[in-house]
Amino acid sequence: MGDKASAHPGAAGRAATADHPSSVRNVVLVGHSGSGKTTLVEALALTAGAVNRAGRVEDGGTVSDYDEIEHRQQRSVQLSLVPVEWAGCKINILDTPGYADFVGELRAGLRAADAALFVVSASDGVDGATRMVWEECAAVGMPRAIVITHLEAARADFSEMTRVCAEAFGGDDPDAVLPLYLPLHGPAGPDGHAPVTGLIGLLSQRVFDYASGERKEAEPGPEQLPLVEEARNRLIEGIIAESEDETLMDRYLGGAEIDLKTLIDDLERAVARGTFHPVLAAAPAAEGARQGIGTVELLELITGGFPTPLERTAPDVTTPQGGARPAPVCAPEGPLVAEVIKTSSDPYVGRVSLVRVFSGTLRPDETVHVSGHGMTDRGHEDHDVDERVGALSSPFGKQQRMLTQCVAGDIACVAKLVRAETGDTLSGKDDPLLMAPWDMPDPLLPLAIEAHSKADEDKLSQGLSRLVAEDPTMRLEQNPHTHQLVLWCLGEAHKDVALERLRSRYGVQVDVVAHKVSLRETFGDTATGRGRHVKQSGGHGQYAICEIEVQPLPPGSGIEFVDKVVGGSVPRQFIPSVEKGVRAQAAKGVAAGYPLVDVRITLLDGKAHSVDSSDAAFQTAGALALREAATDARIHLLEPVAELQVLVPDDYVGPVMSDLSGRRGRVVGTEQAGPGRTLVRAEVPEIEIGRYAIDLRSVSHGTGRFDRAYARHEPMPPQLADKIRESPEKPA
Repeated sequence: MGDKASAHPGAAGRAATADHPSSVRNVVLVGHSGSGKTTLVEALALTAGAVNRAGRVEDGGTVSDYDEIEHRQQRSVQLSLVPVEWAGCKINILDTPGYADFVGELRAGLRAADAALFVVSASDGVDGATRMVWEECAAVGMPRAIVITHLEAARADFSEMTRVCAEAFGGDDPDAVLPLYLPLHGPAGPDGHAPVTGLIGLLSQRVFDYASGERKEAEPGPEQLPLVEEARNRLIEGIIAESEDETLMDRYLGGAEIDLKTLIDDLERAVARGTFHPVLAAAPAAEGARQGIGTVELLELITGGFPTPLERTAPDVTTPQGGARPAPVCAPEGPLVAEVIKTSSDPYVGRVSLVRVFSGTLRPDETVHVSGHGMTDRGHEDHDVDERVGALSSPFGKQQRMLTQCVAGDIACVAKLVRAETGDTLSGKDDPLLMAPWDMPDPLLPLAIEAHSKADEDKLSQGLSRLVAEDPTMRLEQNPHTHQLVLWCLGEAHKDVALERLRSRYGVQVDVVAHKVSLRETFGDTATGRGRHVKQSGGHGQYAICEIEVQPLPPGSGIEFVDKVVGGSVPRQFIPSVEKGVRAQAAKGVAAGYPLVDVRITLLDGKAHSVDSSDAAFQTAGALALREAATDARIHLLEPVAELQVLVPDDYVGPVMSDLSGRRGRVVGTEQAGPGRTLVRAEVPEIEIGRYAIDLRSVSHGTGRFDRAYARHEPMPPQLADKIRESPEKPA
């Protein structure tokens, strides 16, 4: 692990392959936006011989961030897989976006990986969102290591960043987060900054010099040994503390020399168990260099210290009907159990599914069973079908390198699975299975859209269905109350990418319109109304008169219709007509055009004509009576109120509660939700939280989360109601 002889089985120009799970390593890169994950992936690919120059493949493209949207936005917006070979292992490097809007891509990467490499910028430090992901990984025991980047920046301090990482990630045991190497600095430049030129191995006490563009190993100079002594002793004690050999610490404290191989073996076991988290350093390669500083050490850590898929416990499985089944075993000869980690569309190939195989072996042209998760609440079509697997390939930038199989533990792309969506399970057609889904955040930023033209309208439905099939963190809703088509997203950047993909990938141009909330109307007091519909225009005329009383009811009562006609002034056959007319008018509203609710409408009296009265006439009279009653009554505008549960670190409880109060919210309680975190429960009008997904991120520095649920409708303050009534925007 950095102290072993390096191997360099370069794989440029061909697909990295694996014949057995023991030769596979799946690692996901985690870190905030701008921490240097994508640059590090390209440096690792260069060192492994997978590219011909930094970040480039044969067609001149990059191995990561190759999507046109990523080029335009200058940031990662999707999960990408970069497979490389090193020391006889196939390493599947999963590069994830660091921006919070694309956390769904991060979660997919965590699902597919067996270990995580946290990338921390020496310039920016550790943010709250990265700490939260670390805690999630710790909860499931995922092995983790840390690599510090941007050491070339002015005032970058590796020792200080190591301390920050130990404080942020070490919890009660800061000695579980320790460096394996110290950076070696060259002469200081005119600005006083000394660039990193190599690393000093703390265990081997060897210097790995990258100054020439090639990694060269040398003995440390006498001036360098004192620099590593204290850090080396602490590292050895940390490794021994995690060792399964209980006598090792006694021997070490007694002055015995611990064999280097023993230390490395214990270190690798501790890393694979997730109890020790080494810190490494990475810096850019010099111009024309074939290896970035620290990349060999990282590749050796991944192959030697991170676990194989054989050591991972697979997610639970059931039958599609929910029946219990034993957990899948990572064996190439076992029954097929695989999961679609990501879905994308290629203009030439069609739908492409990125699949992690947990058991069995996936082969081209075989028929598999595709089980969906029934996420119909997010606009996903439920499905449970057999499909034929198309070509298998290993992605590398824009290229797809063909594979003959994908064994348990490996990851590959599958072409032409027409019905498969992100999160679906692939299994044997004779033994269908369903994997437990991974947690996905709820999209809580509404985007109301309309087709730009008739031609776009014809393509809109298909484009949106493909969009939500690819991204389970989007939800499509046809709101029955406002009649708007709403695409729910995670944030502004997520929204922008969705619109761009609709336009560029599916050829659909849409217009963004103001999102409406479902307002209601109700009577503030009792009122009466008389509806008179009398017309004579040749032939049969129209004659209907009815008198009604409208009374307010408690919230949630809906519309009640009561018949109190005596003496047959309204013939029995026309009383349902009056009810139909008032209900139709109530649905249209009586003041601002919003549905009327929570009233009792009582039919008191009326008149009819033996010839000219009709069903249509009494419907019209009923509607007129309700409108007249509204002219003499106080009409309240009701707005929907949501129950919010906001989870934030304790430091942000005050700002969050203040922000909620500014939104006319009522905080109804707080409670502790784990160490250092508080759950704030509040009721807030929905009209005030349209952008709360964005605003909470700002208030809590990216560490807050919230859930919302409809609570009830309640009267809107009069001054706000007046503005709504005067607004030129009318409900659909």
